[in-house]
Amino acid sequence: MAGKKNDLAELSMGELIEELTATKQEALNLRFRNATGQLENTAEMGKVRKQIARINTLIRSKEIAAAEAGN
Repeated sequence: MAGKKNDLAELSMGELIEELTATKQEALNLRFRNATGQLENTAEMGKVRKQIARINTLIRSKEIAAAEAGN
């Protein structure tokens, strides 16, 4: 998972989609670990959810920029 917001902004669309897939997989793993009582730091779940939202926002902004450039 990429660390900083600025790092994410520099990624291409394909790389952002790969990062989104990996982050969603991480969120799934955290949910399973939480359900089985193995997760010690439950704040990680919130951090991962926010990371997913950041990635989705960047993907959407790149889509909008590409559509405007195409006009």
